[in-house]
Amino acid sequence: MDGLKQRLGRPPALPRREREPEAVDLADIQGNVLRGYTYPCAAYIFLRVDDVERAKALLARMLPRITTGEPWDGAEPALAIQLAFTYEGLRRLGVPDETLATFPEEFRQGMASRADILGDRGPSAPESWEEGLGTGEAHALVTVWAVDDDHLDEIREELRTVGAAAGATTVVNETRAKALASGSDHFGFYDGISQPAVAGTGVKGRPGDGRPDGKGNWRDVATGEFLLGYVDEDAGLPAAPAAPFDRNGTFMVYRKLAMDVAAFRSFVEEAGRRYSGGPELLAAKIVGRWPDGTPLALSPDAPDPELAADPGRTNDFSYRDDPIGLKCPVGAHIRRVNPRDADGFFDGELTKRHRIIRRGRSYGEPLPAGVTEDDGLERGLVFVCFNADLWRQFETIQSFWVEEGDTLGIGKDRDFLIGCPNGGGGKLTIPGNPPFFLSPQQRFVTTRGGEYLFQPSITALRVLATAER
Repeated sequence: MDGLKQRLGRPPALPRREREPEAVDLADIQGNVLRGYTYPCAAYIFLRVDDVERAKALLARMLPRITTGEPWDGAEPALAIQLAFTYEGLRRLGVPDETLATFPEEFRQGMASRADILGDRGPSAPESWEEGLGTGEAHALVTVWAVDDDHLDEIREELRTVGAAAGATTVVNETRAKALASGSDHFGFYDGISQPAVAGTGVKGRPGDGRPDGKGNWRDVATGEFLLGYVDEDAGLPAAPAAPFDRNGTFMVYRKLAMDVAAFRSFVEEAGRRYSGGPELLAAKIVGRWPDGTPLALSPDAPDPELAADPGRTNDFSYRDDPIGLKCPVGAHIRRVNPRDADGFFDGELTKRHRIIRRGRSYGEPLPAGVTEDDGLERGLVFVCFNADLWRQFETIQSFWVEEGDTLGIGKDRDFLIGCPNGGGGKLTIPGNPPFFLSPQQRFVTTRGGEYLFQPSITALRVLATAER
């Protein structure tokens, strides 16, 4: 059980991906869509627009500081700043009704109104969310990354004081996040391994980062799956809002997810006594990887540190040779959210339209190793993802693959790690001789709040800052 109780040391830093000629306008794209920032500190600051004209002036002042997707020459800057808006925020800033009507319905409705299909029930229901989220009060999200707390504090205070002093904006919700020293999430599993390789971005994909090509190889996912104005996996342009929001922008999902680490550890410890493989293998079966990131699909019996440290191998696997989940259960978390070429997904043809770019960051102090009693402190994950179509991508994953099992052939069972418990009937089936049924499902993750946002291009931000109401 030592591997579960103790946080493993962070694997060696992965080398940067190779550069190649890009085919997208990186200078017009906000940077965190295509670039995974490695800053240790971050803050997610939601603002309410109190005075439109003064807020526009504040936006104009911020524009030169917005970080684009262009490669950095030399050392990384001390700060990176990105800006996104809710539907209510765009409306408040004076975007015309005829333009607002061209945004998709799920964005206009907002995350809170779609809570039931997302599994946000019980303690996760919107009425229990943090103040300022899901109520229409949050108009803009400023995300800030920094090399240290001092730089982060400086920009946070600037946003608070300048906006308030000018009567332009008010901070309605804020979460401070920090990368854990282990490189893992609060449950103890190394995170951020699997990301889609995006065509035309100037970054060469690694094996397993794209989509299966049906011939045992991988290719980049079409740009239009993540950025508006580019060809998607169906060789067409994705549906997009009217100009100036029709190119180089993307839809953003923000979800603050509290993680009950003590409950997860206790459950795995107790259930692991009944499972022949023990607690550590049981935890890996729930997730689909060992704590160090080794995928069960490649090493089902034990973690492989050399494999986990090799970016050319750790994500280079499929599920085609494991149709019933003897190595990685069909209901395991990572297999649910990215089924790859699993049985019934036709060599990846049914997954290519449902990829997302994840940009999450942990918040809260870690629960000390080995502790199975709750210490009363909140910790969890700020889940952020980008996609060109909220319904087809994020909501399909969340509602049909996480909150249901029919598409995967496992009935009504939900994701045992992050899904909303299905009464007393939820379970995870671990195939074997005999199979092991892990039940009843408990709540390990609770939604504390969320918003659907649109992250515009730099061009669209300039229009928002200068256009008359």
